[in-house]
Amino acid sequence: MPQDSKSSTNLIASLRETLENLVHNPYPHVPNPEACKKRASVALVLRVRPTFGHWPPNSSNLADGNSDNISSADLVKRFFDQDWVQHGDPEIVFIKRAARPGDRWTSHVAFPGGKRDPEDKSDKDVAVRETDEEIGLDLKSPHALYTGNLPERVVSTSWGKVPIMVLCPFVFLWTQPDMPPLKLQPTEVASTHWVPLRVLLSPSTRTFEYVDVSDRFSNRGGIIMKKFLRSVLGRMEFSAVRLLPSESLYCSSATEFFSPDTQDEGGSWRSGLHRWYTGDQIYDMEKTRPLLLWGLTLGMLADFLEQLPPHNAIELWSPPTFTSFDVRFLVSILTRSLQERNKAKLQNGGTNMTVVDSETEAVAAGNDPWFVGENKPPRKGNNTTETYAVGVMLEGYYDLMRRGVWIAASARLLATAGFVFFLVRRFRQNRF
Repeated sequence: MPQDSKSSTNLIASLRETLENLVHNPYPHVPNPEACKKRASVALVLRVRPTFGHWPPNSSNLADGNSDNISSADLVKRFFDQDWVQHGDPEIVFIKRAARPGDRWTSHVAFPGGKRDPEDKSDKDVAVRETDEEIGLDLKSPHALYTGNLPERVVSTSWGKVPIMVLCPFVFLWTQPDMPPLKLQPTEVASTHWVPLRVLLSPSTRTFEYVDVSDRFSNRGGIIMKKFLRSVLGRMEFSAVRLLPSESLYCSSATEFFSPDTQDEGGSWRSGLHRWYTGDQIYDMEKTRPLLLWGLTLGMLADFLEQLPPHNAIELWSPPTFTSFDVRFLVSILTRSLQERNKAKLQNGGTNMTVVDSETEAVAAGNDPWFVGENKPPRKGNNTTETYAVGVMLEGYYDLMRRGVWIAASARLLATAGFVFFLVRRFRQNRF
């Protein structure tokens, strides 16, 4: 058997084991923290793309019209027993959200989903409804098999730790070799992308996203303080995964097909030096980058991928930092011992990683939404009695990172004042 075919077969076997575990071991419901009423749900939708040498038969009905009388576990078994599935290529669908001013997650890559409405009966119903509304995929179809959920998490502001909502991920498997055409809601979704699991598991797709977050440190300082901190911080660097889709569908909107024209900022050596100093040259090279997955969705994906070989989802993630070399150096020095202590907590089997973006962070939660523990969800076992790590790798990190930012800003300000004083003194000496 060719190596790539063998790898695909091994991945299919691992996916089968993971979905069977999710069917038998649901994760617990997480109640809303006090003074936080919002809930949201997303759908992680899987399919298996047939390969040329193992094309499926014309009909592939698992339940023969009697799906109500067959358990989800039996349906999963029947699905993976098929020859075309055993040699297929499993994929996950992602959406790129439409660009909307004021939207916290504008243009982000995400799973289909949204906020819970009063008429929704359950969190799972939210994922089903939103998936139908956003991309036209009916998860109530007999060909859409619900296999379980992933750990629910509290989403809070990155700096203030103020809870915003509880986020609930649900996993669905499309059991047919072909799919109905998707219908994208243009005000919500710019495009959809099917990405193979083998791409998401590959270390070669790991990269970073760079975001301007200077306003997060200068809410009361006005535009002058923001400009100053922007020159000090550069951009913030977040772990990301580069998506290489096997199939994409785009809305017919010119703004989604073509990036807006940007003014060339590289005309002078001073602007070039400034971009080098703040790290913006990295961002400039990334203007034509492919789709990047980061933030909250990367955290949920890591929960899922951690259950698949090579069980290295933790490597998808590294602590956020800054592109300015002096801030980056200070943050590294200040947080080194903290990171070592936090990593020591993960030595006994790792954890269910949480990932942040420029606006929010999400923490996986067990029975107590604010519990900090050392266990991770088992690949086999009773998930309803399991507790999860809550921001273990980020515990205390942001406090030290903020300290590093202000130390760097103060040092930069003192150095600038000293340089100006030196120039003025030299000018006076030369004049007199």
